[in-house]
Amino acid sequence: MVRQESLQEPAEPGGDERGPGVAGEVRVSRRRWAVLLLFSSYSLCNAFQWIQYGSISNVFMRFYGVSAFAIDWLSMSYMLTYIPLLFPVAWLLDRRGLRLIALTGSALNALGAWVKLGSLRPPLFPVTVLGQVICSLAQVFILGMPSCIASVWFGSREVSTACSIAVFGNQLGIALGFLVPPVLVPNVENVEKLAYHISIMFFMTAGVATALFILVIIVFKEKPPYPPSQAQALIQSRPTVEYSYMQSILRLVRNTNFVLLMVTYGLNTGCFYSLSTLLNRMVIHHYPGEEVNAGRIGLTLVLSGMAGALISGLWLDRTKTYKQTTLVVYIMSLVGMIVYTFTLSLGHLWVVFVTAGVLGFFMTGYLPLGFEFAAELTYPESEGTSSGLLNVSAQIFGIAFTISQGQIMDRYGTKAGNLFLCSFLLLGTIMTAFIKADLRRQQANVESERTRLQGSSQITDYGLVACNPNPINSHSCSLAHTQRK
Repeated sequence: MVRQESLQEPAEPGGDERGPGVAGEVRVSRRRWAVLLLFSSYSLCNAFQWIQYGSISNVFMRFYGVSAFAIDWLSMSYMLTYIPLLFPVAWLLDRRGLRLIALTGSALNALGAWVKLGSLRPPLFPVTVLGQVICSLAQVFILGMPSCIASVWFGSREVSTACSIAVFGNQLGIALGFLVPPVLVPNVENVEKLAYHISIMFFMTAGVATALFILVIIVFKEKPPYPPSQAQALIQSRPTVEYSYMQSILRLVRNTNFVLLMVTYGLNTGCFYSLSTLLNRMVIHHYPGEEVNAGRIGLTLVLSGMAGALISGLWLDRTKTYKQTTLVVYIMSLVGMIVYTFTLSLGHLWVVFVTAGVLGFFMTGYLPLGFEFAAELTYPESEGTSSGLLNVSAQIFGIAFTISQGQIMDRYGTKAGNLFLCSFLLLGTIMTAFIKADLRRQQANVESERTRLQGSSQITDYGLVACNPNPINSHSCSLAHTQRK
């Protein structure tokens, strides 16, 4: 048994069994919660910067003297930047590990926030675009991390909950991005006062992002001293030469179930991106002067989704019903979108709050489900690669939906734009029904446990003998027993 490496890295017992071919014991580290919380925090800060323009788009349009489409592109820059940079960053994650990716993502997030402080005059819109593009680069180093952190740091009974909490931070950032900007930046006529209010928001964001970067340097470690699960132990015991990044991508795109999930995830998340970006325009169109309530509706949409994400994560850890849960949540996202579409124009804000909450519970709650289902379908491939492909799909559909829905809303109204999203959620629901529940990660954990139990059994034709706990001898004992049969 491997000795504990350092008293500064305490570990909780997660079982002292050995998997086949694994040199050390399986344990979970107490540091895992600090790592998860820190990641969620800087992911929150980055997501806040994504939506801080869109949640008060009418204010920034007037301040910078630009069109609604230009402000929409500040949000879509996140989606556009991600697509070409996914594969280089995913390769870097596989080669250099979690710590370098965390440092780079949090550093770019802080740098982008400081650059935006140079855009506090109306002619300086290109500077705010530059700051947003830098923040969008940071997002590439963030979006693929949740399932990877969950697998590397958490045991098999916690992994889905951990992934949900990791996604949680990003969703909370979007929620705050809807809530805080309308409060900090009121729609005042005086341009100098407006610049002052914007500067407060930018300074606060830059300060928080810098503090989080410093904490990442101090707290964030590459991996725990022991693998937290048998599945992770098997991956860590695999020789490096056996892994080919390009071969991994080819295996993923040949996996029919994963390809179906990639498309359906993109459809659902793309709808969420479009809805979030255009929410302010929708609400202001039907309820003029309600910028603050538009932000609160966005907050309701995301907070209810966070509850949905946490509940779905806990449910998956208990039941492992990935296919059934994903399908039910997808169907309810479609139902919620239809109800929201036909109640938005009724003239009652409280109805919009309720329908947005129901829609968010399922649509936003779907996000961690997709990550975890992908990890199951693609094991033992890197979670960073599978998550990255899901996010590329989401960014592509997000850009297409945002542009298309915006144009439809301008020509035919908000109801037509929302029905456009409903049609694609219906398509995604049908495609989700065809995904097979090939839960490879769960099967690996089960088989590893079965092998361990067989290796420790004491069976021969003549009675009981003590089997050596060494993995090789355990396997030999199990094989001999099988041959005796």
